[in-house]
Amino acid sequence: MQIIQHVTVMQVLTESSKDKLLTTFLEKKERLERECNQLYFQLKKHEKEPHQQEAIPQFQKAIDKRQEKIQQIDFQVEQLHILPLGSEMKETEVDALVEVNIGDKWDDKMQDNVIVVKDGTIVEIRQG
Repeated sequence: MQIIQHVTVMQVLTESSKDKLLTTFLEKKERLERECNQLYFQLKKHEKEPHQQEAIPQFQKAIDKRQEKIQQIDFQVEQLHILPLGSEMKETEVDALVEVNIGDKWDDKMQDNVIVVKDGTIVEIRQG
C-alpha cells in the first residue's frame, strides 16, 4: 500500500538561488496584493447593496487569508537577506508516495524527509 507523505524542500542559498528566490517571493507578494485589491473592491461593492450583506464576511476572510500570506512572504524575504550563502532555507513542501507494508516500523515511515536543492539540482535526500 502507498500513502502520501509531506516532504520539505530546502534550498541551499547561492547568489543565483538567492536572486531567484527573491524574485519569486516578490512576484507572489505582488499577485497576492492584486488579489487583495480586487477582493477589497468587491467587498466595497457588496457593502453598498443591502441584499448582498451576507457575502461580506467571506470577502473579509479571503482578504485576511491573503494578507497573512503576504506577511509570511515578507518574513521569508527578511530571512533571505539575513542568511549567509550556503545556508539552507525552506522553500516549499511537496507530497511523496511512500510504500508501507505489514511489518514495517510506522515511526520509521513517518519520519520527516527532506530534499536539499542547490541551484536547481537535488544534492541530498535526507530520510528520517
